Amino acid sequence: MNIAIIPARGGSKRIPRKNIKLFNGKPIIAYSIEAAINSGCFEKVIVSTDDKEIAEVAKKYGAEVPFIRPENIADDHATTLAVVTHALNWLKEHGHNPTYTCLMYATAPFIQPEILRESFNLLSHHDKKFCFSVTEYPFPIQRALKISASGDISMFNEEHLNTRSQDLELAYHDAGQFYWGLTESFLDGSVVFSSCSIPYILPSYQVQDIDTEDDWIKAELLCQLIQHKV
Repeated sequence: MNIAIIPARGGSKRIPRKNIKLFNGKPIIAYSIEAAINSGCFEKVIVSTDDKEIAEVAKKYGAEVPFIRPENIADDHATTLAVVTHALNWLKEHGHNPTYTCLMYATAPFIQPEILRESFNLLSHHDKKFCFSVTEYPFPIQRALKISASGDISMFNEEHLNTRSQDLELAYHDAGQFYWGLTESFLDGSVVFSSCSIPYILPSYQVQDIDTEDDWIKAELLCQLIQHKV
């Protein structure tokens, strides 16, 4: 049995009502819900929220909202792991014991059903605890610059001042879309960003953090371009 859990609290600050704000005409959370359902990977797609309006929108697009998230894990300081652990413990108390769990973010409109299927297949065929999405940094991190309090510029790694970009090791970052894992690995606190995980590499054009209004506009435009291309 596989379960998808989508955290979506109501108190977003930088983008008010972020999780249900219209993204190219549809609540942004709908993209994650529909991708999860259409992937065919899950017996249940659950949204964990403290907000009744978000709950209604989630149910409209096919997700289950079997509980309202407690206040103590619905503020700015609540960790995603605490939210997932709460949801998994609730499921166990009600007779559901999924083998695999997939944490999905509510603001990941680029996620596609086939990506969920392929990443699950990747995890299930390797002796790993987690599989999550990553993408390559657009610029070599070894050539990164820093600016001091007085305004002076220096390199983080001065030994790479004259190293050709093509000779530097590639670096990747979390793409912030999904995190497949053995349910027990979420519950026992295993570290996702470690050797117990296997990466699913996404092209950079399928990745966009959405933390600010500027991010939102860029993501909508990128999504429109991808849809036009398809």
